Amino acid sequence: MKILINVNTKQNFNKKYSLGGIEVLNFDLFNHLKKEHDVVLINKINKNIKNKKWDIIISSNDAKIFSSVYAKRNILWLHNKLQIEKAFRKKQLISLLSNKIETVFVSKYLNNNTSKLYNFKKRLVIPNFLPKIFNNQKKIIFKKQNVKRIIWSVQRDKGLQDLINVWNLKIRPLYPNSELHLFSIKLKKEYQNIFNNIFFHGRVERKKLINYYKKSTCMVCLGYDETFCLNAIESMRVGLPVISLGKTALKEIIINNKNGYVINSINNINKPIIKLFNMNNLKLNKLKKSSIAYAKKYNSKKIFKKWDRLINN
Repeated sequence: MKILINVNTKQNFNKKYSLGGIEVLNFDLFNHLKKEHDVVLINKINKNIKNKKWDIIISSNDAKIFSSVYAKRNILWLHNKLQIEKAFRKKQLISLLSNKIETVFVSKYLNNNTSKLYNFKKRLVIPNFLPKIFNNQKKIIFKKQNVKRIIWSVQRDKGLQDLINVWNLKIRPLYPNSELHLFSIKLKKEYQNIFNNIFFHGRVERKKLINYYKKSTCMVCLGYDETFCLNAIESMRVGLPVISLGKTALKEIIINNKNGYVINSINNINKPIIKLFNMNNLKLNKLKKSSIAYAKKYNSKKIFKKWDRLINN
């Protein structure tokens, strides 16, 4: 089959270190499907694309392509919330309403929170999968950590200031050598005067990110508006338990005391962090092994089978 995969991004696919989560997922799905199909991956529509006949279009978060490029089947791969107003603003509404679209949601939460006014031909939940570099991790040896490290790796900074406040007031006074590492966050003016063992890294390629994860104690992913949270399963795959509020799509991923901790308020986040800092190696390693086991549910080979069934249906 001739399959077109569209991801509306300005990122260059030749610079893999700069790719975000959605781009990496599209790239890995492309490499899987091209083993059996004639597949093209694009981030921009051109005349050549329009003139070809396609069996299937898979488009991430962008329904406009279905009105400009013809295919026998249109599959919308929905990673983020699709609200009526947002669809109208991004000029997707006409395409959404006038085309027969099969929609793949990355979580039950996203499916349940997407309006039923969209008359999709099919609604299907296929969770995101671990990127190739995380799937290929060999047996992980847990080493004793001389420095306690906390990781934040979510682009949106909602709740970050609250975490920093708790860090400075309730965690650092007890553990002065502990560190808070912030990834994917741009340094804002309001954060300029808080460098008390807090490190801003910006976007880091996943190979380096894995090394940071392996040297850390836990990941904080609060989940105020997460429709999946790829960072959570990535960190779990290398043994990092995740601390979250148990909201949104993270309800489907984090199980309290199994692969992390669920808290009821950001003001209480110091409790699981201190618990992890004080945990003996035997218990901590057990929790890390459990995190790895839960992450393997998102192994790409398992998830690709769901995609293959959809494609070949």
